[in-house]
Amino acid sequence: MVATGLVAYDLVPRLINTREELLKTRRSATDAAPPVSPTMTHRAMTVPDLGNVRHTPSRTRRRLGAGLVLLACGTLLTGVTAAIPTTVSAGSFRIYDHSASATGQASAFTAQADDASAGYYNPAGMTQLRGVQLSAGTTLIAGGFSFQNAAGTQANGDLRGSVAVPPPSNIYITANLKDLGIGSSDSTAVGLAVFSPFGTLTRWSDSSPFATATTKAAFELIDIRPSIAFRPLPDLAIGLGADIYTFSGAFGEGQVERQFRWPGGLGIPAGTGMELNGRDTAAGFNASLLYTPLRNEDGRPLVNIGLIYRSQATLHLDGQLLAGGTRVADARTTFVVPQVITAGIALWPVRDKEREWKLELDVDYTGWKSVRNLDAHLSNGLTVATPANWNSGYTVMIGTEHKWLNPAPLPDWDIALRAGYWHSQKAIPDQTFNPAIPDGDNHAVSTGIGFMCREHGRFLGVIPCGGSDKSLTPKGLGVDLAYQAILYENRTVAGNVNPTVNGTYRTTLHVGSINLRVNF
Repeated sequence: MVATGLVAYDLVPRLINTREELLKTRRSATDAAPPVSPTMTHRAMTVPDLGNVRHTPSRTRRRLGAGLVLLACGTLLTGVTAAIPTTVSAGSFRIYDHSASATGQASAFTAQADDASAGYYNPAGMTQLRGVQLSAGTTLIAGGFSFQNAAGTQANGDLRGSVAVPPPSNIYITANLKDLGIGSSDSTAVGLAVFSPFGTLTRWSDSSPFATATTKAAFELIDIRPSIAFRPLPDLAIGLGADIYTFSGAFGEGQVERQFRWPGGLGIPAGTGMELNGRDTAAGFNASLLYTPLRNEDGRPLVNIGLIYRSQATLHLDGQLLAGGTRVADARTTFVVPQVITAGIALWPVRDKEREWKLELDVDYTGWKSVRNLDAHLSNGLTVATPANWNSGYTVMIGTEHKWLNPAPLPDWDIALRAGYWHSQKAIPDQTFNPAIPDGDNHAVSTGIGFMCREHGRFLGVIPCGGSDKSLTPKGLGVDLAYQAILYENRTVAGNVNPTVNGTYRTTLHVGSINLRVNF
């Protein structure tokens, strides 16, 4: 859960109760839901937040001169930013942190993409990697939320504990085909990535003022991404891949869930614990590029320009509406995974055989405008109308990495220090805000450190890091660590379709990431 760390699919709905639907409900009430009173008013049939259903984001080759390169880079980012609508915001429940090496730089990694996590950040970057590289890691998220309304009533929420469990995790594997003995060119690489691109895990008290909107929520989506990258030109790499979005019990609840307290009506006693759940699998695609207009004498990049496009995908979340654990009706809602465009520029003011210093600026655009509503369609003929009207938006990320190569105190090691900052705006307007996703404008500050052991070094002082020519013997072992504080600006919600959620929200999250890397 990180980016802004949380999920957003719970909004306050209106039940569409046309005469035809009322008649349909009465006919199906005996086998699909508790009895509906013939004298029930529209107000009694207003169901808070059903729309939240989780049914079931040549060595110095170009002699252009650094000034022209910087101008070209700036023009690219300006163009990407100009293409973003003026009313924009990012946030919501997009997760940006998918490896500790990137998290330490506030995820400004699209143009660097020089380890196995390129499988997420920019698959075209896999062409920079040799041999077989593996990275696996996890992200620990702690923190909480608080609420206070105009009357002074307060409530506190958390991540269903002091730390979100299970934590969002990732695994990446990349392989250069020539190093596998396939073909004669080293310009093609393949990879497989598994990560959590969107997610949330929230819990509020059953006695909170907005318990009829939400008490618990879980949305733990995973993405399985096979990809291929190749270089049609020496300084240009292109990546293509599929995104398979699904839910798995190994990564959480295995479905979308939202729990809340029933306000009364439809023959269900007020205060009854309700649950909406659902799951589905959907597919999308991604396309990426990495362009290197300037290199040093050793052929290593001094300027990289990265770009990745991730397509939309549509999840038809099929599940059930439960009252006190008993099925009331089957339910379906549609959630559109938004398209995402990320562009980045990385510059190395220093890059030689002793040290490397990188600066990167990324601009990320998320097309949340595709989420217009989250209407839930129940098997008893009713439709729970849930307007969303989310705003598309951006996140700006700045990151830096300073790396020492084989320093005298630690020969056969590379040591990296990292830092970064991002700013992200809220995606969900006040009118459709739900505490299941305490979304808001936020700032993230990151720091990190990385160690890579090679050749004759020993990892943890015991495990040999390399020195063997055998194909299945590691050539390098590494670990990356990162810490990030995500600081949300206080948000005062007013004019919500469910007045009980109006008030001021405060959120702070603390993120710790670790990844282990093995190069073969």
